[in-house]
Amino acid sequence: MSASVLWFRRDLRLGDHPALAAAAESAADRGVVPLFVLDDALLRASGPARTAWVLRSLTALDRDLRAHGCGLLVRHGRPEDVVPDVVAQTGAGSVHVSADFAPYGKRRDERVRAALAALPEPVPLIATGSPYAVAPGRVHTKTDKPFQVYGPFYRAWMAHGWRAPASSDPKAIAWAYSPSGDLRSEPLPVEPDVAGIALPEPGEAAALAAWAAFREQLADYPEDRERADRDGSSRLSPYLKIGSIHPRTLLADLGPEDDVFRRELAWREFYAAVLHAWPASARDYFRPQLRGLPYVTGEELRERLSAWQDGRTGYPLVDAGMRQLLAEGWMHNRVRMLVASFLVKDLHIEWQHGARHFLRHLIDGDLASNQHNWQWVAGSGTDAAPYFRIFNPVTQSRKFDPDGAYIRRWVPELRGLAGRDVHEPWRRVEGPPAGYPPPIVDHGEQRAETLAAYEELRRRG
Repeated sequence: MSASVLWFRRDLRLGDHPALAAAAESAADRGVVPLFVLDDALLRASGPARTAWVLRSLTALDRDLRAHGCGLLVRHGRPEDVVPDVVAQTGAGSVHVSADFAPYGKRRDERVRAALAALPEPVPLIATGSPYAVAPGRVHTKTDKPFQVYGPFYRAWMAHGWRAPASSDPKAIAWAYSPSGDLRSEPLPVEPDVAGIALPEPGEAAALAAWAAFREQLADYPEDRERADRDGSSRLSPYLKIGSIHPRTLLADLGPEDDVFRRELAWREFYAAVLHAWPASARDYFRPQLRGLPYVTGEELRERLSAWQDGRTGYPLVDAGMRQLLAEGWMHNRVRMLVASFLVKDLHIEWQHGARHFLRHLIDGDLASNQHNWQWVAGSGTDAAPYFRIFNPVTQSRKFDPDGAYIRRWVPELRGLAGRDVHEPWRRVEGPPAGYPPPIVDHGEQRAETLAAYEELRRRG
C-alpha cells in the first residue's frame, strides 16, 4: 500500500467525511496527506468577506488537524500542476475527493484526472461522496429526465433517501504529513481587510455548535424564518457552503415535524441538480424567451446599480438588506428575494448584475442556489415566480419587519422615525431624514412599466 492524498475542496471538516474514510482505507498505516490547493480561479471573483471566510475556515481545519499531530498541506497554483506534484513528492498511490458537480469543478477535475493518468506511474482520482445528501443526477423523473419543478423533485428526493452520516474518526486515521517534516506547506495569503464586517466563527466545531443551538428553536422556524426582525434563520448556510458541516448531518437529526426546514435543505439540492443538468444556466437564461425584455444601459445602469449595491435606493427594507450584505457577508432570505425583485423589476437591471454582486459578497454564495434563485425572481428559471409577481417593497416591509427593527438596525438615518414612517419616510411632511435619499424610482410606475414590457414580449412571441 501507498499513502493517499485527500484533496479538500468544499468539505473542510474531519467528521462525516466519506472521502476521508476512503482515503484512510486506501492508505491504511501508510497514512493520508491532507491537501488544499489555493486556486486563483476560485478566489479572484471573491470580495473581502468571502475571501476572509475561506481563509479562516482553512485555518480552523489546520488547527483541527494539528490536534491529531498533522496539519493542512497548502499549495498555491493550478490544481492540475499542484496535485500531481504532491503525489510525486509523497509517493501517494491515490488521490481522494468529494465529487464536485459545478461546471468549473467538473472541468478542473477532468484536467487533474488526466494529469494524474499521465504520471510515470498513473494514479487515480477517486471521488467518494459529495456536498449533498443526494448527489446531483441521482434523482430523475419517470421518463429518466432531470427535474425542472421543485415539488416533484422533493417527493422523489425523499423517496430516494440518503445514507447515514459517514464514520471518519480523525483520531483513528494515520496521517502522512507533519508541518515539521520535509514536506513544506505554503502559508495562507494575508487576510483582506474586513474591518467592520462581522463574520461567524469558522470551522467544524463552530458549525456543529450552531446546529445544536438552532435545533432548540426548530419548532419556531416555520413562522420566524420569514421575519427579517427575528433571529429565526439557521445561519448554517455559510458552513454548508464551505463544507464545515454536511447536510446529511442535519437531516439525520430531523423528525417528521421538521419538514419546513428539510424542504429548505432540499432546495439547495434541487438547484445543484438543475445546474448539473443544465450548466449553461449559471450564466444564461434557463427560459430564453425572457431574454428579450428591455433593461437600462450605460450611465443609467451604473447609477442605479451603484445605489442598489450601496443601499441608497430610498426604500428602507431594500437598503437595510443591501447594507446587511456589506456588513455581514449575509442577508436574510426574505430580504434577498425583495432586493432581487427590486433590481430586476423596479430598476430594470438584468439579473446577472445582481447575481455577480451576491456571489462576490455572500459568504454562503453557492453558484447553483444563487444563480437559480435570481432566475426564479426574474421569471426565467425553473419553478419561476409568475412574472406578474413583483415584490412591493413597502408591503414587504410592513409584513416582515412590522415594527421596523431590522430597518433601524441597518439604516441608522431612520432610527429616529416612529411608527409607520420608517417604512415610507418620503411620505412625511418634512420628507426623509437628512442624509437618507428619496425613492430612486416610483414603485407603482415601474411595476406598470415592467408588466407592459412583459406583455409586449409575449405578444411578439
